Amino acid sequence: MKVESASNNEPALADRKAVSRGFAYYLRRDSQLYLLLLIPMAFVLVFKYAPMSGLVLAFKDYKIARGFWGSEWVGFEVFAEIFAKHDFGRAVRNTLLLNTLDLLFSFTMPIVLALLLNEIKSVKFKRINQTLLYLPHFLSWIIIGAIAYQLLSESNGVVNNVIEMIGGTRIPFLQEDTNWLISYLAIGVWQSMGWGTIIYLAAMSGINPELYEAATVDGAGRWRKVWNVTLPSIRATIVTLLIMNLGRVMEGSFERIFALQNKATTEFTTTIPVLVYRWGIESGNFSRATALGLFQSVIGLALVLLADRIAKKLGEDGLL
Repeated sequence: MKVESASNNEPALADRKAVSRGFAYYLRRDSQLYLLLLIPMAFVLVFKYAPMSGLVLAFKDYKIARGFWGSEWVGFEVFAEIFAKHDFGRAVRNTLLLNTLDLLFSFTMPIVLALLLNEIKSVKFKRINQTLLYLPHFLSWIIIGAIAYQLLSESNGVVNNVIEMIGGTRIPFLQEDTNWLISYLAIGVWQSMGWGTIIYLAAMSGINPELYEAATVDGAGRWRKVWNVTLPSIRATIVTLLIMNLGRVMEGSFERIFALQNKATTEFTTTIPVLVYRWGIESGNFSRATALGLFQSVIGLALVLLADRIAKKLGEDGLL
């Protein structure tokens, strides 16, 4: 009985010893792992947290001559100023329009493509397709913009040359507002589709094969398996990525618009990131640009929290 009692007390004694050792013990024991953390932690501190001190410019009448901290505090006057600007309303409208449409197509297409690729039995053919789809993700938007103008230019674009050769009329893909919007969305889907597809395929690879076997026994066809097995199994991944993408609805892609914009298509190209660039870099009004950027970040954070709360209400795990 004494031996049994002593053995039962061993886990409790081990727990008390682990607590009493403290952080210094684990620091010595795992010193090499902590050393590996120094570089990424320094990167985050220098390039992520340190720039946050610049947010005070949103509440100051910043003058270069007076310096960062010497400029006059004006409270929320800068925000009132930007909210009264005509360009602000236009930028918010365009940002919401472009990013909502982009979310609709660029978020759903990778799911559809991943489902189609998952049905392919040839591993070699599937890998070739994954590689080809993923390659555009590594191209910068400046390169993609140059390729787009070479292909879609109304005057000498390859696509319009082919259309004219077969007897059609040239289409201003990038020189007319509505056509530009369609081209903008299509190019975005092409560039981002591979990345999302890889994520969903990775999630599908973890599905228990016995679920498909059970569905086959029940007489389910291919599409019933997709609807009743595959989609429910990757639902957590879909919800997580949806929440993350909703946080970027007020952000958008500055590089993408900057690479594809031109003087003939100003209706949709004035967005919040573009306005931040114009006010901050081109006009030198850093207080106004910082205030607009802070407004954008706060709305993005609110959307993430709202989406996460809704997901939890619906029974999903959420992100936070």
